[in-house]
Amino acid sequence: MRRYGKHTDEDDIRTRPGRRNTRPRTNIRPKHEDAAEGMVLTVDRGRLTCLVDDRVVMAMKARELGRKAAVVGDRVALVGDLSGKKDTLARIVRIEERSSVLRRTADDDDPFERVVVANADQLAIVTALADPEPRPRLIDRCLVAAFDGGLEPLLVLTKSDLAPPDELLEMYGALDIPYVVTSREELADGAAADRVREQLDGRVTAFVGHSGVGKTTLVNALVPQERRRSTGHVNAVTGRGRHTTTSALALPLTEVGGWVIDTPGVRSFGLAHIDPSRVIHAFPDLEPGTEGCPRACSHDEPDCALDDYVAQGHADPARLYSLRRLLATRERKEGD
Repeated sequence: MRRYGKHTDEDDIRTRPGRRNTRPRTNIRPKHEDAAEGMVLTVDRGRLTCLVDDRVVMAMKARELGRKAAVVGDRVALVGDLSGKKDTLARIVRIEERSSVLRRTADDDDPFERVVVANADQLAIVTALADPEPRPRLIDRCLVAAFDGGLEPLLVLTKSDLAPPDELLEMYGALDIPYVVTSREELADGAAADRVREQLDGRVTAFVGHSGVGKTTLVNALVPQERRRSTGHVNAVTGRGRHTTTSALALPLTEVGGWVIDTPGVRSFGLAHIDPSRVIHAFPDLEPGTEGCPRACSHDEPDCALDDYVAQGHADPARLYSLRRLLATRERKEGD
């Protein structure tokens, strides 16, 4: 049966509105100019714990941020319920520009880099002098990641009562990296924490290290009021530590100011994302010598201009050796 007359007009046709896309789309996004500023303290399965003023607020990332993820140390803008009360949830609508980034890949063949910590001033590389044995290649890789990401490195050598630090310190002497040497007894009586704390005054410091080196024990001593991490032991068969920290966590240093960011223990530190041209910035005495280098120079090839630059007495040969040793870690495994 015909529903309309023989001569119908389009106004006579009734259309059913679609179930989806009934609202006009727009590319205009709210600016959230009244959003509150906060700092990400930890991330757990899509929920982010943030510090807003003096309140701890739970939040989630806004859909409009897309795949951009916030990490510990990020400065963020939040809207919604910022009271910090139980069962409330705010929304992160903006991630502010980062001053530094500590990144790593799962291995050297992994093209996907992962941001571990943002906006840290310093990277404390914690390594034991024995039990487990020090792994210089892993230290080198952490140094490269620090130089590449804009963090100043700090060496923290633990368990000096089991082995002397001289050989390891000599290996990094040309880099002029500040260091602190501690023993197990000093960790127990608080002397180690006091000396390390002097290097952290007013700064945001990320702690990284191989499992079993005493990193979490040291963090517990530095921030006793926030003691919430368990400590593990070294496996007598493999010589490796057991992971006790499962996610990065920012903790306040109330006595001297600043923050400690405890990160999970690492057994590898991939550097697939590293660009040699960024690492050279950490060697201001060598950087002028790269002006004559060929394009995309690896700084470890026959035509590298750094050889002539050092030969002419403009820089210490030990510094060039250290630079090339660090850059070579991208082609070598940590245990080599």
